[in-house]
Amino acid sequence: MSNATNLRVEPVISRGSGTPPPSLVTADLVTGKGRAAAASDTVVVQYVGADYVTGKDFDSSWQHGQPATFPLTGVVPGFAQGIVGMQPGGRREIVIPPSLGYGASGSPPAVGPNETLVFVVDLISIQ
Repeated sequence: MSNATNLRVEPVISRGSGTPPPSLVTADLVTGKGRAAAASDTVVVQYVGADYVTGKDFDSSWQHGQPATFPLTGVVPGFAQGIVGMQPGGRREIVIPPSLGYGASGSPPAVGPNETLVFVVDLISIQ
């Protein structure tokens, strides 16, 4: 991934290598500071989401021109679980298996059935 640690620049996600992982995988690219996000929090984030196999982006708050704000209780389980424990100012890569993402139904047209997803998330703040 390019621009992995520069929080001022939209990260570019490369396609995954090998077989997609069967469980949630997270990696801190930049460690934040302060109170860690909890599952019940509402967060403000910048993010890019891509297909693990192709590396093709399907959603990006960067492309929408502003950060996204949402409760962690209102997103797919893997996204919420991947953000829990992050601190403001951090950047984390989250690889989400289909069972914790959109599953067999996908989220057409952007996400196909049983896709493994990769997100790079910058936690701006916790509300």
